Amino acid sequence: MPYRPPLVPYETFVADPPDLPVREPGEDGAALVGRAELVTTDAHGIAVKATLSDGSSTVVRVDAAGDGVIRVRLADDPQARSRSARVLPLVHPGTHPATVTVEDTHVRVDAGALVAEIRLDPWHLEFRTPDGRLLLAQDRGTRDISGRRRTLPFGRSTVDGTPVAWHESFVAPGDERFVGFGEKFTSLDKRGQRALMWNFDAFGGESDRSHKNVPFYLSNRGYGVLVDSGLPVQFDVCQSTHSSVQILVPDELLDYYVLAGPTPARVLDRFDALTGRPYLPPRWAFGAWISSGFFPDSQQRVLERARTIRDRDIPCDVLHLDCYWQVAGRWSELRWDRDAFPDPDAMLRTLAEQGFRVCLWMNPYLMTDSPLYAEAAEAGYFLRRPDGGTYVADVWHGSYPPCAIVDLTNPAAVRWFTGLLRPLLAQGVAVFKTDFAEGVPADAVAHNGMTGVDLHNVYALLFNDVVAAVTEEVAGHRTVWARSSYLGGQRHSVQWSGDVNATWPGLASTLRGGLSHGLSGVPFWSHDTGGFHGTPDPELYVRWSQFGALSPLVRLHGTTSRLPWDFPADAERHAVHALRLRYRLMPYLWSAAVRAARTGTPVMRALLVDTPDDPTAWTTDLQYRLGTDLLVAPILDPSGERDVYLPVGDDWIDATTGERHTGGRHLRVRVPLSRIPLYVRRGTLLPLLVDSSGTVGEGPFGEVTLLCWGATDGRTVVHDIDGDTEIEAVRDGAELRVRTRGPLQVGQLVLVGVGDADPPARLLLNGGAVTVRSAPGMFPEAD
Repeated sequence: MPYRPPLVPYETFVADPPDLPVREPGEDGAALVGRAELVTTDAHGIAVKATLSDGSSTVVRVDAAGDGVIRVRLADDPQARSRSARVLPLVHPGTHPATVTVEDTHVRVDAGALVAEIRLDPWHLEFRTPDGRLLLAQDRGTRDISGRRRTLPFGRSTVDGTPVAWHESFVAPGDERFVGFGEKFTSLDKRGQRALMWNFDAFGGESDRSHKNVPFYLSNRGYGVLVDSGLPVQFDVCQSTHSSVQILVPDELLDYYVLAGPTPARVLDRFDALTGRPYLPPRWAFGAWISSGFFPDSQQRVLERARTIRDRDIPCDVLHLDCYWQVAGRWSELRWDRDAFPDPDAMLRTLAEQGFRVCLWMNPYLMTDSPLYAEAAEAGYFLRRPDGGTYVADVWHGSYPPCAIVDLTNPAAVRWFTGLLRPLLAQGVAVFKTDFAEGVPADAVAHNGMTGVDLHNVYALLFNDVVAAVTEEVAGHRTVWARSSYLGGQRHSVQWSGDVNATWPGLASTLRGGLSHGLSGVPFWSHDTGGFHGTPDPELYVRWSQFGALSPLVRLHGTTSRLPWDFPADAERHAVHALRLRYRLMPYLWSAAVRAARTGTPVMRALLVDTPDDPTAWTTDLQYRLGTDLLVAPILDPSGERDVYLPVGDDWIDATTGERHTGGRHLRVRVPLSRIPLYVRRGTLLPLLVDSSGTVGEGPFGEVTLLCWGATDGRTVVHDIDGDTEIEAVRDGAELRVRTRGPLQVGQLVLVGVGDADPPARLLLNGGAVTVRSAPGMFPEAD
């Protein structure tokens, strides 16, 4: 269970995780692998019979699951699999040839970029690079001076004779750093923390409670570890002892993968090869989403909101309607409130004519006040209690009537549920916001026999799978706007950070959560711009809008209005200015998204992704790269001041002033409210749309102005629906030659961040001379 703060009442939730049992004093209960006998070798690895410290035996399998990927399994039954696999697999290992070498009691399993070295008696396992560098070694076990056990090595544990968990421990050198584990809102480096893989209704985004957990982490030593289990796995990351990472798996087996780097990007590529490539949302999804907010709405208000957005020239592609498109107290029966929305067909047609797509809120719960409840309960469409009755739970924490939870392991329930969604999509709804899904109680029972513990985490995947599939069937794409997820959830784009507080600290913790999730294989992430709970003051609204506009995707949403015109005129102007910059940057953003979908590297990148050899990059968690070339440092308090770290290896140019700075240093900056805190890597070739309308548009990008940062060598590729365009700049003395190969139209070149001694005397575009034009920065400050 999570830490309970002193003197603060702790609110339990119907879907809290179960505690592992505690042993009585003096009871050891840990049966550890002590020695092993080689049983078989084959083209992929080895199987051994392991003798445990309690005298029993079990099976260990070590084999190659891909180039640079080694899988380790420890189980009583060689055919065992995670209890969550009963409903869907989380990992899809390939078969990869391994070179197996046996010398007396030593075995070597070579998987190309990663080698496992095993000593059979006494048992010990290490992972090395092909040239012999140690990446990861099992911890043989730590006891204190009194003989008490401090770590749980490779083996299993029982309490009162009943098996409760498998475990593994790895030695953690003092300077090793660990990132990942899903969307965790704590510091980026998780050393000293305990990460619990249990999806929470997190009540914000400012703790280690998370809607989206991923049992995977990256190390600065050049490897990653992935655990295949849907159960509440615990990672003790040097918390119990600073010298060890311990993994506890309360499942049928221990099943984990070690993934070679050497870089984080390479580890993420291997991770996605095992768990699935990210889904690339359609291009309109990268435009602005503007919400009705979490308060009563109506057809008239929606149409007025749409007209005002267009009249005020605010960029927007998606209008989101939150809970109140349905009858209050009857969520989520997925039917229009006909009093508030008398003619949704006409409304959707009008909005489409204005260039808007519509997103509707939904969740997989049905309030008991709904007229649909009785018939659905009788049909067995909901999760049940152990006694067979429908499980009615307080999933809204007392705010609204109790709900039943749709049993998505029941094919008939899935047909019923999708039957509620399909007419809405046929009507013209473009996409759903898939909220909640963290509420499966531990003692629930599913149609397929799974317990709530087995189902709890993977239920989010089932929910998003079902909604994505019916959306694709009718609307032709698989995009959802999801709050909860688990391992492999990168197939559900987009994911957002949940109900964060509208405060300055809330902004900072939201950023940390996004960086952590991006390092867990999920590249398309967003957040509630302005914060969700409460009303941001105008300055916070502007700063959050600047952060949102330079995030992978952007949505304005909260418990109160986030509409720009509901804030003072200056705040509206600055917020809209940020959105317009986003739309001008769309060729760059879309190209970054295409590459992210292919490789798994995030669009919003922690600095360590591109500069993994820079120690400071592994602890810098309040700024990020957007793609590879833009460095964003959101302002985090009303002073407008902050420290900015510029990564090593490049010079960086202030996007507004054109001032050039050397990488590998910290700056103390003060940024006025009118300015977006943004830096550009010297050598970047950045395409900006000349004319950016109020929507992203469906056709190829129009004419761009190409900004050459620093008037030096550079190269980029712009992806578009009509093909890729390669752009290359070569500086040769006083001449700068720029060549494009592809359909993108470059109207003019602009040199940015060029000092008095640096400007070229001659500028060529595709062999033709053009006028040398310089500018101090990329985009003027808001007027």
